[in-house]
This record gives sequence, C-alpha cells and structure tokens, in this order.
Amino acid sequence: MTNPAAEAYKRQQIMTATPEALTLMLYNGCLRFLSEGMKALEEKKYEEANTALQKAQKIINEFRMTLKMEYEIAQQLLPLYNYCYDRIFIGNLKSDLEPIREAQTIMTELRDAWAQAMKKARMERGEE
Repeated sequence: MTNPAAEAYKRQQIMTATPEALTLMLYNGCLRFLSEGMKALEEKKYEEANTALQKAQKIINEFRMTLKMEYEIAQQLLPLYNYCYDRIFIGNLKSDLEPIREAQTIMTELRDAWAQAMKKARMERGEE
C-alpha cells in the first residue's frame, strides 16, 4: 500500500528536478533495484529478483540511449553500461550474485563520480 502524499511528493521532486539531479536519482534507483534483486535471490524469491533486476537493466538502458556519442566521456561510459547490463543479465539468468555485485560496484562508482561532478559544478557556480 502506498502513501498518496508521499507519492505526490516524489512526483513533484521528479518534475522539478534538474537533468543532473534526475541522473543522480536514476543511479540511486538502479542501485536500489540491484540491492532488492540480490536480496530476493538470496531468499530464493526468483520472480521478485527478476522484476527488480530488470528494472535496474531498464535504467541502464536509459543511460545508454541518452549518451551523446560526440563526447569522449560517452564513448567511455557506453562499454561500462554494456558490461553492467550484461553482468546483471547473466546473474539473473544463473541466479548468481557475483556478476550482479560486480555491476553494483561499477554503478556505485559511476554514481559517486556523478555526485562529485555535480558538487564541483555547484561550487564553480558559487551555489555552495
């Protein structure tokens, strides 16, 4: 059961967020779904695990589709996103936590780097 007020607040946050903040939310969502998927696998709740892991893959797909390949960073990110997507797929298929943990580690590092870049940009604009 969901709280309507909490859902409205979350919707408002998303609708008013900057593109940079939305990207951070997506990274956090991906990591949350990976954690949920791994926990469900540990508990042998395979349908739950599959659902959560597919949600993480959908977020990674969104990252891949929105890359602007004219930038060098995009050319560096694409293979990482592809690798993470594939590791989640394999882990889900084989009910193996290790490849999923590997993807989680990479996605955590990317999220942390993104958060640092956001903080640096805010400082450079004098917002912090």
